[in-house]
Amino acid sequence: MAGHSKWSNIKHKKSRQDAQRGKIFTKISKEIMVAVQQGGEDADSNFKLRLAIQKAKSNNMPNDNIERAIKRGTGDLEGKRFEDIVYEGYGPGGVAVMLDILTDNRNRTAGEIRHIFSKNGGNLGESGCVSWMFNRKGLLVIEKNKEVDEDELLLIALDAGAEDVKSDLDTFQVTCEPEEFESVKNTLDKAGCKLVFQEVSMVPQNTVELNQTDMETMEKLEETLEDHNDVQNVYTNVS
Repeated sequence: MAGHSKWSNIKHKKSRQDAQRGKIFTKISKEIMVAVQQGGEDADSNFKLRLAIQKAKSNNMPNDNIERAIKRGTGDLEGKRFEDIVYEGYGPGGVAVMLDILTDNRNRTAGEIRHIFSKNGGNLGESGCVSWMFNRKGLLVIEKNKEVDEDELLLIALDAGAEDVKSDLDTFQVTCEPEEFESVKNTLDKAGCKLVFQEVSMVPQNTVELNQTDMETMEKLEETLEDHNDVQNVYTNVS
């Protein structure tokens, strides 16, 4: 149960996101709308919608906002139709970058994202240029406390379908296949674990280290991408 740095990166990202809560709600609403448009409004049979609603609730998004987003997805309320795209590219020092995009204007978004990359030491690449470096995994982060026994947690998580449990100073990080995400989450909830983060995410197979100058540029690139209205998620392989 060795540690790794993904949670430290997530904590840094969450602190930025908490400062722009309204924008986060807007992005999650778009995610819910697209999930409904692609798979219907029944969350029991629409895995993507269930994940989007879970994300909304974990970010304390009001139920009224969730319902409005669902109704926009079904067409009961007027709303735009968004295209679901993945962009790939490179940051400073050759860092691999993947973006989940929801846009109503592909050409506009491509030009703006390309500009952000070039202005911040990177470049937008071709489809498939870095996606092979990532695996889609469920990630659940548990706060350490006296009630959580490391060995017991490992057994509980693995029995529920988790692949691995890693540990750092103040958290346990449980990874699983996306299909096992809900089963693992529900089992951990029932076991009394305090989940501080839960997401189906793109996890890098390997990470790269940057010098201080490149790291500062990379952080600026990531922040600018996350601030773009059409960017839902930013994934990198920075260690």
